[in-house]
Amino acid sequence: MRRHVAEQLAQPGEELLSTGEAAELLGVSRQHVVDLCDAGKLPSTWSGKHRRVRRSDVELIASGGRRLSRDQVRSLLLAHAIAGRVVADPDRARELAWANLDRMQASSTRGAARVWIREWRRLLEGPLTDLLAALTSPAPRSRELRQNNPFAGLLTEHERQAVLQAARGAR
Repeated sequence: MRRHVAEQLAQPGEELLSTGEAAELLGVSRQHVVDLCDAGKLPSTWSGKHRRVRRSDVELIASGGRRLSRDQVRSLLLAHAIAGRVVADPDRARELAWANLDRMQASSTRGAARVWIREWRRLLEGPLTDLLAALTSPAPRSRELRQNNPFAGLLTEHERQAVLQAARGAR
């Protein structure tokens, strides 16, 4: 059984996390992640004396185990396209996002939107990897963030339409 799980977890391109990293993503204790693994609710494998879990399995738990809706899939695919542009030219992307956040804040009177604007500002000031992870994660927090996405205008209309077309076939 353990060998089968290890082979399953070791698929190329799958990011393996420590239980501490998984706990941080889920916002729970490391022991809770270990308990999930022991109960069979989170597949894991061992690397020497260290337990590892797939990021995709952790994100599935973070999303409540629900599949993404069609709108959420479209949002996620657009976010991946945006992430590609952010990686290609981080300075331009951040500059555009800052300007969009300023406009959003000036026109936003609702409290919830202001919370997400503050979170985007924090991400834009931090490491690029944190920004990209938040932008492209299927986790509930990232889905909420994408509803107030400050990267409007980063993709060309042609790129945006291509992603939307691809989203129609995805699921």
